Amino acid sequence: MARLAAIDIGSNAIRLRVVDVDPPLLTDDGPRFYPFRDVLVDRAPVRLGHDVFTKGRLENGVIGAACEALKRFRAAMDAAKVERYRAVATSAAREAQNGDLFVERAERESRVHVEIIEGVEEARLVQLAVVERIAMGPRRSLLVDIGGGSTELTLLEGRLPVYSRSLPVGTVRLLEAFLEGRGPIDLGHRKLLEEYVDRVCADAFREIEDASDGPVDVVIGTGGNIETLADLCPMPIAFPEGRAIEVRSMRRLLDELSAKSVDERVTAYGLRPDRADTIVPAATVLCRVAEAFGRESITAPGVGLKEGVLVDLARQHFVPRDFGGEATAVSEACLRLGRRYHFDEAHGLLVARFATRLFDELAMRHRMSPRDRILLHAAALLHDVGDFVRYEGHHKHSYYLIVHADLMGLSPAEREIVANVARYHRKSPPQLDHENFRTLSREDRAKVKAMAAILRVADALDREHRAKVAGVNGRIEGDTLVLELSGTEDRSLEEWTVGAKCGMLKDALGLDVRIVDAATGASRTPTSVPPASRKTPVPTPRS
Repeated sequence: MARLAAIDIGSNAIRLRVVDVDPPLLTDDGPRFYPFRDVLVDRAPVRLGHDVFTKGRLENGVIGAACEALKRFRAAMDAAKVERYRAVATSAAREAQNGDLFVERAERESRVHVEIIEGVEEARLVQLAVVERIAMGPRRSLLVDIGGGSTELTLLEGRLPVYSRSLPVGTVRLLEAFLEGRGPIDLGHRKLLEEYVDRVCADAFREIEDASDGPVDVVIGTGGNIETLADLCPMPIAFPEGRAIEVRSMRRLLDELSAKSVDERVTAYGLRPDRADTIVPAATVLCRVAEAFGRESITAPGVGLKEGVLVDLARQHFVPRDFGGEATAVSEACLRLGRRYHFDEAHGLLVARFATRLFDELAMRHRMSPRDRILLHAAALLHDVGDFVRYEGHHKHSYYLIVHADLMGLSPAEREIVANVARYHRKSPPQLDHENFRTLSREDRAKVKAMAAILRVADALDREHRAKVAGVNGRIEGDTLVLELSGTEDRSLEEWTVGAKCGMLKDALGLDVRIVDAATGASRTPTSVPPASRKTPVPTPRS
C-alpha cells in the first residue's frame, strides 16, 4: 500500500486529495488502481485566476491566500505521512507574468513544490483518470475538461489519444471577460459569450472531425462544474459509466441560471458562491460542444485532474518505468504533428530508425539515458517538419513548429531539447550566441550537441529521401565509428553526405567515421569532396 497526495491548483480553487492505494490489478489494458481509499479531502476557495486573464498578473493578496492554503495542505500531508505528492498549477499560473514568483513563495512559505503544467500535460493527466475509471472499448470518445482558465479537448480511439488541444475558454476567464457583475445575464451578453466560444473552438472542432475515422461516439466531461451539472441535469436512465448529463435539461437550466443573479442561484440550487457564477460559462461551453458533435448526453465519471495525478503517482510507485510505452506515446504524438504539416513520413521514420540504432551502439560513449533516446527519436521524426513553412532555413522553422507544438508526453524542457536537436540537424552547429541554445542548461546543451551529431549522420544516410541505405550497424573501434551499410549499390552521394556532416560527431563524441560495405567488406573513409563519378555538380546536402 502507498499513501499518495495530489494538489490541484486551479484558476477557481485549490484542492487536496490524500488516498491510500493498493498494488495494481493487472488487466489486459494494463495496471488498474481504482478504487482509491480517501484519507483526506480538502478545498480552499482561492480564485487564483482573478484578474490574471484580464491584467496578466497574480495579485499579491491572492498569492498570499494560496500560500496559506498550501501551508495548511502541507501540514495535513505531513500528519498523514504521505509518501509521494505532486502539486500542479494550471492556466492561471502559467499565463501570469509573475507565475514564477508564486512558485518561489509556495516553496519558501509552505514547503510545497509547485509545478506549472501546460495544457497538454493537463489533458494527459485527465485522460489517465478517465481511462482508469471507464472501460473505453473500441469507441471514439471526446474528453472535455472544463477548468477555470482553459478547456482541454482530447479525442481517444479506444484508450489511445489521437488529438489533444488546450483552448482559452475557462470559466473564470469567460466570467471576467464577458459576464461582469453578479446580476442576471441579459440576452446580449449571452450571445457575446456564445459567439466567442464558437469562434475559439471552431478550428479545434474541425480538427477533431478530421482526426476521427467516424463520428464521436461519446462525450465525457470532467471538472467541478461538470459534476454540479450532472447533479442538476441527470439523465433519466442509468449509464454503465455512472452519471451523465442530459443536454436538453442542461439547455433549460442554462436559461434559468442566466435569468437569476448569483445570489439567487446559490439559494435556488444550493450552489457554493464560487460555483454559482462559473456554472453559466461552463454550461455554455458544454452545450456548444454537445451541439457541435450531435450528442444528447455527456458522461460524467466523477474524476478530474487530481485523480489523474494520483494515477500517475501510483504508476511511478508500483510499476517499473515503461520506456517502451513512453516511446510509443511520444512517437504517435510526433507523427500526428508531422502529418498536420505534410512531412515526408517515410524519410522521418527511416532517419529515426537509423538515429536510435546509432544511439544504442554509441551508448558507452555518450552515456545518455533511455529517456534521451526517446527525445532523439522524436527529433529525428520531425527534423524536416519545417519544410511546410519553407525549404530554405527549414531547420529553423522545424525548431519553431516543434517548440510551440502540443506534444503529449513531453515536458516543456524536453520539447526544447527536441526542437534544438531538430534545429541543428543541418547547417551551423550549436553556438552560445544562438538564444535557443544559450537558454538551455549546461547538461541539456551537451545532450543537444551529442544527439544532433548522431542525427546529422542518420539524416545523411537518407540524403535523397530514397532509402538507398536500408540498414546500418555501428561499432566503435578506438576513436572511430565504423558504419556497416547495406542497401543499393549506388550510395556514393549518401556516403559523401556522411563525410560532409560528421564533423559534429568528432566535436561532440570524439569520433571519426569509417564506412564498410556490408556485402563486400570494402572499407573507406567518407570525404567531404563530392563523388568524382558524378557528371553534374553536387548540391549542398539537402538536409
